[in-house]
Amino acid sequence: MLKTLWDKIRNFLIRIARKAVRDRLLSPSWFNYKWVEKETIHEYMDRTEHSKKKYDYESIHEKKKINNPLPRNIERRSELPDDPGWWGYSFWDVPARTSGETFTATLPDCCVVPCINPDDNQFWVTILNQDERSLEMDQITLRPWNLDLLRSKKPLEETEEATWFLERVFRNHSHWITSHLPKLILLKDRDQLENVIFPPPELRTPVIESSFEILNIDPDNYRTFDYTRPLKVKKLTVIETDRFRPELLRSVRDTVCTAQEIPHRRLYISRAKAKRRLLINEDEIWPLLKQLGFEKIFMEDLSFRDQITTMQQAEIVVAPHGAAITNVIFCSPGTHVVEIADLSFPNPNFYALCAAMDHHYWILNAKSVGDMHPLEKDLLIEPRKVQSAVQKILQ
Repeated sequence: MLKTLWDKIRNFLIRIARKAVRDRLLSPSWFNYKWVEKETIHEYMDRTEHSKKKYDYESIHEKKKINNPLPRNIERRSELPDDPGWWGYSFWDVPARTSGETFTATLPDCCVVPCINPDDNQFWVTILNQDERSLEMDQITLRPWNLDLLRSKKPLEETEEATWFLERVFRNHSHWITSHLPKLILLKDRDQLENVIFPPPELRTPVIESSFEILNIDPDNYRTFDYTRPLKVKKLTVIETDRFRPELLRSVRDTVCTAQEIPHRRLYISRAKAKRRLLINEDEIWPLLKQLGFEKIFMEDLSFRDQITTMQQAEIVVAPHGAAITNVIFCSPGTHVVEIADLSFPNPNFYALCAAMDHHYWILNAKSVGDMHPLEKDLLIEPRKVQSAVQKILQ
């Protein structure tokens, strides 16, 4: 009887405390961050009375609808997969995709909580605003590992001003090139690099290091973050972008590709040295491509600078689905890009990328092989499909 009464009292007190946090009467830190509300930057702005005094907001590119061509081997939009899957939009969406806004916002009294998940060594970051609410941005969100770091009671690092541009998957080749390089270039062009927080050396990949060199940025001249401690910032600037905004993606090509190259090479990007998503009948396909004047390349054998130069020289690129296709961002407008992918687990990112870069995109449906997660499965495609698409390009 007493236990039942105590449980009712306890549950009532929890509901009261939870509501007090939700109504911003009490801080989540009082309850060891058991409850942390989430909100977007725009939601934060809408509920903040002193917006002009407390932060600056600048819209750089307005949200707008982009009309993109269908893949070259697709006749009707209805033939495109409409499953948004993990990506939040589908192949069907790309022909009339809406490019999100580009903006910067400077907010008071924020806490950046970067951490590494010890189970898989993946990076995660969240940003708490002055009300200890998690700001929901692209690839920036509250996860259990961020809460673990907050609860660790480690002393906070503190700084007066900082600019944060990193997302969760900044070490991924594709995300670095399409999400982070555009931000860095934009900040550099606007002379806003001074307070940027850079990743520490141990979290930088060779591509990241090479990117800094190409942009003539010395990360040693800037502050880096400590992923074992939260960072308290009195005046934090964040930048939000759409990963496939044409203006931003084309700025990468315009900035990085300074030397003029005449497109003349036909390239097949092999994944034979990869650990997953192999094209298991490549031995049947490669001889057909070789007869048509193709070269087989392995991106992992090339430095980042050589990858850029190689792609500038391409007139046709054929490749199974994988991060290496991201490098078509360096190709000249009008390059033909043929992606081999399993459309039962459709990832529209490279279609959106090619559309933004004004390339001719082709999608060839392959069969996935194996019992593992769809992202891990190998691919199998009829050789004549590949041969036929390339022959149409060469006509």
